[in-house]
Amino acid sequence: MATNDHLLVAALDFGTTYSGYAFSMRHEFKTDPMKIHANQAWNSGGRALLSLKTPTCLLLNDKKQFIAFGYDAENQYADIVMDEKQDEYFYFHRFKMNLHNNKNISSEMFLEDILGKPVSAVDVFSLSIKALVDHFMDSVKKQGTGVNIHEIQWVLTIPAIWTDAAKQFMRECAEKASIPSEKLLLALEPETASIFCQYLPTEKLHGADQTFAMSAEGTRYMVADLGGGTADITVHEKTKDGRLKELHRASGNDCGGTSVDGNFFQMLVKILGGPLMKKIKDEDPAAYLDLFREFEAVKRTIVAGKEGKVNITIPYASLDANCREILGEDLKAVIASSPYGTEISLRGDKMRIDARLVINLFKPTVDNIISLMFEILKDKKVQNVTQILLVGGFSECRLIQDAVIKKFWNKKIIIPEEAGLSVLKGAVLFGHRPDYVQSRVMRFTYGVETTKLFDPTKHDEKYRTEIEGKIRCDKIFLKFVSKNEAVEAGKRVLKDFVTLLKMQKSVLFEVYVSKTEDPMYTDDESCTQLCKIDLELPDPSEDVRTVDVEFVFGNTEISVSAKDRNSGKEIKTRLNFI
Repeated sequence: MATNDHLLVAALDFGTTYSGYAFSMRHEFKTDPMKIHANQAWNSGGRALLSLKTPTCLLLNDKKQFIAFGYDAENQYADIVMDEKQDEYFYFHRFKMNLHNNKNISSEMFLEDILGKPVSAVDVFSLSIKALVDHFMDSVKKQGTGVNIHEIQWVLTIPAIWTDAAKQFMRECAEKASIPSEKLLLALEPETASIFCQYLPTEKLHGADQTFAMSAEGTRYMVADLGGGTADITVHEKTKDGRLKELHRASGNDCGGTSVDGNFFQMLVKILGGPLMKKIKDEDPAAYLDLFREFEAVKRTIVAGKEGKVNITIPYASLDANCREILGEDLKAVIASSPYGTEISLRGDKMRIDARLVINLFKPTVDNIISLMFEILKDKKVQNVTQILLVGGFSECRLIQDAVIKKFWNKKIIIPEEAGLSVLKGAVLFGHRPDYVQSRVMRFTYGVETTKLFDPTKHDEKYRTEIEGKIRCDKIFLKFVSKNEAVEAGKRVLKDFVTLLKMQKSVLFEVYVSKTEDPMYTDDESCTQLCKIDLELPDPSEDVRTVDVEFVFGNTEISVSAKDRNSGKEIKTRLNFI
């Protein structure tokens, strides 16, 4: 939990494509909450581009030790490949998506680097987080703010649509990266963006007129956080004490900006063939990188209804040489004979693509995001949503903005000036005020497996069992909170567990989640076992013993504590999802 003895709050935005950090001093927050410092100094090398975030890329040596992160890692790896030494290194990029939709997240999990060589996932994530922490600690030291890692409230942003296992995995990686557990808060990305926009003056919100009050009580608005990997969408209402209430559980999927890169890559495969694209990616990553950095610039500038051509600067020499070597023709001839021969032409080192073709690369992703938003707005619980807030790096894309404005013409569409930084800066505000979100809507039903006295009118015969001479029903799902239920932050659920056997040494129970609101048995197909909890009893006895267990829901993470009722002693316990 957050404590109040920190000097400053530092937020780390560990993104699919880009990462960064921001911070603010505790005394400044009280007088000027928007005085948030973002690191200005990620230097991309190639172009004179100083950016507020750095690519989420990690370079390790052959002993799997850290060498570089971000632009440094990208640029050094390109040199390593030129020297043909890539077998002596490990290079990872866009690896955060391994935690999305992954049913088997564990601390033993491995990730494959760009050449398919395995490294422990915990190491890849924790070394990357540590690179951000070290960069931050160095920069505050340079500014003469002598601050100790324990005097900082750390906030790590994560998608709200992630599972409990993915959240715990990130927490453990952050702790391994030297962030003290009691000084770490996980923040949900759409929430922090929403908090950030509460503080913005109207002129910083594009699409807001002077009458617009983000802060009026009862205002209901959708927050669509469109990042590199995921679209993460929720609906908030402003309550009378100025806090936020979630009206719809976070929903979303992997239709972020990188899915458009995927479509661009597939188009290049149709033109040049898979083997050639793979060879460039493996053997000339500098050229490959340049190609996608160029496409990144196109993604930010392309507009709906654009006519004519879109120019992309390409690594001509590399592509042409590979075409001659692998396909026996020069690049120009390969493009001319491809399915896109009439829509793409070459002028020097520029590939000129029909604007319509480029816009079509976005279509599946844009359609996906729009239909997600549409589905949520159909829900009865979110009637009277008047505004849609677009945040996250991908929301800066004009095609997305235009599609949202066109589809939801009757709502006010608002895009903050720094849409790509709203999550990060909001995470700093959340670190100062973790109680900003008053209630959240549960994404699953949570409960434990228990037994009850068998009732033939209610229970299925197949679960009938005898325990210590009593006929009981096994595998009952005892519900704590329901899917789609609005739960106050910090809601406590108390449950007592009693021993069934004499001299029982411990109480073992299993925590389950379900995708349905009212599961009956824990082996229903909607249910998944989340974890087992084994509570050791101090001094077992002949008597029936009771253990009081308290679960806390409604925060960004679930927590648990336990007590032996007899002695009043705390029993050490934790939830372990991975």
